[in-house]
Amino acid sequence: MSVENTTAEPTGYSAEETVRRILTSTGDTWAVVGLSTNTRRAAYGVAAVLQRFGKRIVPVHPKAETVHGERGYATLADVPFPVDVVDVFVNSKQAGGIADEAVAIGAKAVWFQLDVIDESAFARTREAGLDMVMDRCPAIEIPRLG
Repeated sequence: MSVENTTAEPTGYSAEETVRRILTSTGDTWAVVGLSTNTRRAAYGVAAVLQRFGKRIVPVHPKAETVHGERGYATLADVPFPVDVVDVFVNSKQAGGIADEAVAIGAKAVWFQLDVIDESAFARTREAGLDMVMDRCPAIEIPRLG
């Protein structure tokens, strides 16, 4: 007797293989756009989890604050070293522009957080050759890797 899988297949923008690849082999320098010293914001906690799992976080926020011991930058373009993944904590209306900036700086992947979805940005980013995930959280996914 077989048991039917009732779990919905993930959409193309949150495919498990892409999630795994970004978390394990894309690189360890993660620019976290929207990360500030505000401990009540999700970005603050997610960045701490990424650090615990060996990722270097780079705060990107207009205030350019130092967060979790890492110097902040006002924009992605201001970061003076290569960034592997751009983790986006802004609303969906602003996220597409951040994805375009990620392409422009030569990032390898873009990660839109939970509830951040922009289908046209996804298409542009993938067309540019970057991996991309939307509507997922790396702090939830990385412990699942085992």
